[in-house]
Amino acid sequence: MFIDSAKFSVTSGKGGAGCVSFRREKFVILGGPDGGDGGAGGDVFFKVDKNSHTLSFYKGKRAFKASNGAPGEGRKKTGKSGEDLYLIVPPGTAVYDDDSGELLLDLTIDGQTELFLKGGKGGLGNVHFKNSVNQRPEYAQPGLPGEAKNVRLELKLIADVGLVGFPNVGKSTLISVVSNAKPEIANYEFTTITPKLGMVSVDEFSNFVIADIPGIIEGASDGKGLGLKFLRHIERTKILLFMLDLANYRSLGEQYRALRAELEKFSPDLAKRAFAIALTKFDACENFDEKCDEFLREFGYEKRQDYEMFGKLDESKPAFVMGISSVVGAGINELKFELFKLVKKEEK
Repeated sequence: MFIDSAKFSVTSGKGGAGCVSFRREKFVILGGPDGGDGGAGGDVFFKVDKNSHTLSFYKGKRAFKASNGAPGEGRKKTGKSGEDLYLIVPPGTAVYDDDSGELLLDLTIDGQTELFLKGGKGGLGNVHFKNSVNQRPEYAQPGLPGEAKNVRLELKLIADVGLVGFPNVGKSTLISVVSNAKPEIANYEFTTITPKLGMVSVDEFSNFVIADIPGIIEGASDGKGLGLKFLRHIERTKILLFMLDLANYRSLGEQYRALRAELEKFSPDLAKRAFAIALTKFDACENFDEKCDEFLREFGYEKRQDYEMFGKLDESKPAFVMGISSVVGAGINELKFELFKLVKKEEK
């Protein structure tokens, strides 16, 4: 099951109490205090592991706690420190304070380990409180409590290209054709109910990652459909690929305008990301040139040769507008190469 959010409380370990003890041995007169210190409470860490892909481990869990430190003992023995707690998360996990909404950690790199909560310090044993006035201290410090926070985890998939389009526009078909992903494909809306990642191989040495999310509908940014829940998964993408359906009852301009409006409502920063446009179901369109020209004129975009590639990248214009058909393979190889070139430009 794909779980991309979780809420729970997390607490570091309490420090162990210091010990009140006096040395008692045969032939040792006035042995004095020998109470040891308490052990430190366990720390809490977040660790990124690329072998985990969802937050399903945390589903239904309400609280996590590191171990407490053990109390000190006689003969100046320090108590054992509490065992640290490691919370394993997949790359792309953001950790928020659930009370304030503040972003606390952004975990994106495999193996990244971050100290989140420090365990409580162990209390001092009575051996520390001996002085010339009080040579028989019967006091030791209690251990300090651990830290506690209510957290919310959100998984935001890390991909180079994110697909954006209405339901049933052909996103799942495209990702199944160009990558190793095997999403469910059917002739009805919202076939995709969870995000999918696929690795696109351009040649023997070059590849990039593409992300498919459930279709966006008008009002998605206000909670309609499945789009709002999963829009966060394209927040980390370098490139957006808008997929517009040539066979849809809505015009290309209507589809494009609605998708951009929902992105801008959800995240103004995301709406400014570099983007390209793929016109899908090219094989089922008899007047492609006419529709494409009308769309380009409507938004003031230029038409060039070589798959309508634009020269210099401009955030306000698509890098290219291209007709494709995943079913018959028209334009698919060209799309892969142009997307790869675009990803490389954005990495510089």
